[in-house]
Amino acid sequence: MKDTVKAYVDLTRLHFFFVWPTLLCAGLFLAFQFHNNFSWLLVAKVALIGFFGFEAGLILNDILDWKLDKKDVEFDKLTKYWRVFGKRPISQGLISQQRALLLFGLLVAVATALIFTLPFPQSMYLFGTMVICYCLEVFYQIKKRNENFPVAQLVGRIDFTLFPVAGYLCLASPDLNVLLFAFFFYPLAQAHLGVNDIIDVANDQVKEMKTISILYGMKGTAYWILLFSIIHIVAAVVFFSVLRTVTVAGFAVGFLLISIGNYRILRGKSADAGIKALPLFHVAMLIYAISIILGYVV
Repeated sequence: MKDTVKAYVDLTRLHFFFVWPTLLCAGLFLAFQFHNNFSWLLVAKVALIGFFGFEAGLILNDILDWKLDKKDVEFDKLTKYWRVFGKRPISQGLISQQRALLLFGLLVAVATALIFTLPFPQSMYLFGTMVICYCLEVFYQIKKRNENFPVAQLVGRIDFTLFPVAGYLCLASPDLNVLLFAFFFYPLAQAHLGVNDIIDVANDQVKEMKTISILYGMKGTAYWILLFSIIHIVAAVVFFSVLRTVTVAGFAVGFLLISIGNYRILRGKSADAGIKALPLFHVAMLIYAISIILGYVV
């Protein structure tokens, strides 16, 4: 029983449970800033949608890659970071593919039920975004197995960009504000992807995956991360036009953390440098989300 619980904790990356609702709620609170229809009930619904929806996406990731994950040779870096007990439960036979599919379906069903308690057309915006995100996840996982140009990364990681944007659409309709939000978050998603790839390069080599580190090497990946980090900061300056002072101050802290992360990666250009930088990117994302929420609250 204890081993089973540990396996499900690793499958769902449960120790990060608070991040997904916070990201989705950041989009919602940005919408509150312009529409001012605050509701604790809506906040609770959106937080739960974020939790169940993102958890389902993480499980989908493992379902798609379970055969390839059997080839992993390194578990002490990215695997251990994302999974507190350091296991890949499906590929290591701790959870069957059928049980994982069942859990995925259950989480999607719960998220969908919550989504359709939202008014129209917001419910359709959110449901459509969820379906698109899962399709992009499938595309990303399959396409990166055979490519010479990072199409999988540039297209597939739009799913992460759409996640906080979906929070905005829980209350509002597509507009310039949400476009600026997406423009701000997309290059950060790409930089984050590069950090993950530079850490997991040993596993990607044996699996013959066409990740950024395999396509462009460690040095090229470091520059990929730097390039998209710069674009992200430039996009953030444009995003400032619709943000409040408290939020901008929080973003400045995020910029500092991302800059330190880039310095570590550029200096080391190695998996060890990447694993030291990854928490800085994650904390920066969390600070961004909390800053947007505080922008409405304060």
